[in-house]
Amino acid sequence: MTINLIFFTISIKKRKISLEEARHDEMVERLYEQNKEKQISIHRFM
Repeated sequence: MTINLIFFTISIKKRKISLEEARHDEMVERLYEQNKEKQISIHRFM
C-alpha cells in the first residue's frame, strides 16, 4: 500500500499601492470607460 501526500502552502499578503500607482490605475480606468462610451455611441449611429 502506497500513500502519496502533497502539501501546498499558499500565503496571501495585502499589497500596499503607492499613490503614483493608484493615480495610474485611476487614469487607465477612466480612459477605458471613455473608449467604451465612444464605441457605444459610434455603434448607435450605424
